[in-house]
Amino acid sequence: MLASNSLSRRQFVQLSTLAAGAALLPQSASAAAVAPPSLPALPYGYDALEPHIDARTMEIHHGKHHAAYIAGLDAALTKAPELKSAAPSDLLAKIPSIADLSIQTAIRNHGGGHWNHTFFWETLAPAAKSGAPSEKLNAAIVSTFGSMDAFKKAFGEAAAKRFGSGWAWLILQNGKLKITSTPNQDNPLMKGIVPDADLGKPILGLDVWEHAYYLHYQNRRPDYISAWWNIVNWAEVSKRFEA
Repeated sequence: MLASNSLSRRQFVQLSTLAAGAALLPQSASAAAVAPPSLPALPYGYDALEPHIDARTMEIHHGKHHAAYIAGLDAALTKAPELKSAAPSDLLAKIPSIADLSIQTAIRNHGGGHWNHTFFWETLAPAAKSGAPSEKLNAAIVSTFGSMDAFKKAFGEAAAKRFGSGWAWLILQNGKLKITSTPNQDNPLMKGIVPDADLGKPILGLDVWEHAYYLHYQNRRPDYISAWWNIVNWAEVSKRFEA
């Protein structure tokens, strides 16, 4: 009986030591868990952008629409686990190489929606913190478009004339600023999807899907565009331009 108890204690110690050692070993790449896409927290409250964008719109836009894009992207990545480790921008670049058209479409729509909205939230700020473009960005805008007012007019026209749902963008293309727009959840990073003339590094983007403004502005998209200029986070936009 004594020998049996002693053996049990030895076994217990050995097993405990092995378990502790195993816990310290690094996980293999295949065993390591890949974090699924998640809804980013906003750096401001839902009501912080009022009266330009109302709290209820922000709550639905962020908590419902953006969350739905993430759920759709996660479902698509479940069917294509080899893509799970790709960074969001890299994932968009891989879209044309995805053989399964249903997965390609899902990642284009939902992956684009996730990337676009994450980008959008970061370029918004309460009106009191909106600020102004940096000297370098302001100089580039004036050099390219003639004046800040001329830039805002051209950008606003691109946003207002986007038929149906989509986005207006200020991009850097070959080192120069350019205004463009894309349908649905496409963006200028989607090589092989968006025409080459529209490719570039996004600096500023405006969501003109109706869910972004309809509760407050109804069919008055130009009014929404005009109000949006009051809550552009110019510090973030300038940082992206100068990066």
